[in-house]
Amino acid sequence: MRKRAFQGLRKYQEARRPVRAPAPPAFASAGSAKLIRYGTENGRAPVVFVPSLINPPHVLDLSPGRSMLRHMSAAGHDAYLVDWGTPAQDDGTLGLDRHVTERLLPMLDRLPRDPILVGYCLGGNLVIGAATLRNARAVSTIAAPWNFEGIPPADREHIGALWRGAKPMCQRLGYVPMEVLQSGFWAMDPHRTIRKYAAFAEMAAGSDEEHAFMAVEDWANGGPPLSYAAGCDLFEKFYAANASGRGQWRIGDRSIDPAGLTCPTLSIRSASDRIVPAQAAPEMAEARTLSLGHVGMIVGGNAPQQLWHPLSQWLSSHDG
Repeated sequence: MRKRAFQGLRKYQEARRPVRAPAPPAFASAGSAKLIRYGTENGRAPVVFVPSLINPPHVLDLSPGRSMLRHMSAAGHDAYLVDWGTPAQDDGTLGLDRHVTERLLPMLDRLPRDPILVGYCLGGNLVIGAATLRNARAVSTIAAPWNFEGIPPADREHIGALWRGAKPMCQRLGYVPMEVLQSGFWAMDPHRTIRKYAAFAEMAAGSDEEHAFMAVEDWANGGPPLSYAAGCDLFEKFYAANASGRGQWRIGDRSIDPAGLTCPTLSIRSASDRIVPAQAAPEMAEARTLSLGHVGMIVGGNAPQQLWHPLSQWLSSHDG
């Protein structure tokens, strides 16, 4: 299998990529972040999709046939996507709290009416923070890592050891290189990496399956760094101390608690998510459990049936 994996890796490195469709223009911006509008004004509530700070935001608009954002727009939602951009040189002190107060909230304030907020992965934590500080019509999280005691102890210890080794370098740089985060996720299941590249070696050239694999891998292998303060928050407050799960994460003088939100809320998790297990997801008024992986629930072949369509219906029931 290792030989086929190396063959798959070489094939991946040398393959030609189809040109990605350009993203729509930005509706608003705040610092390095942009709010990109996929929908149009139709009197319905804006639906703002907030991705993780880790990896690029276009996992929600991966390709013409695998784009949650374009699906939501076609379904009639006035859909928006947050692009966090690349931290500036002086953004080293920009923690997760300030990503909410100085990036996300100013862009939400530009919207014509109160939005529905949908957060994927760490973006789910940020939309819970945003909805605590301003009015939101509804909030949904997808695979959000909230209760870190739900993550296997061995994985938390591995992530902690990775951060202890990388922290001095990151402190000098003022940011956390994406390679630090990638190495941590790869090491959680190294055999999976071998298996997936071995399988890629057997995929037919030019097939939809091959193109989908390359699109996901290009996304997973790319992305801007995290600000140093955001890295500290992620590794020390969340992974190590479980501040969010223990009700100890604060933005300013406000305690951030999903149970305290008064708007309709939905927590979507997956029983087969290796990165954010179902038991790590926030508890909300409604919950749905899927059987797709952390990325597969967004871009996999079964994502439209299991996630996109049901989520669209939930959004429609709360968009006024």
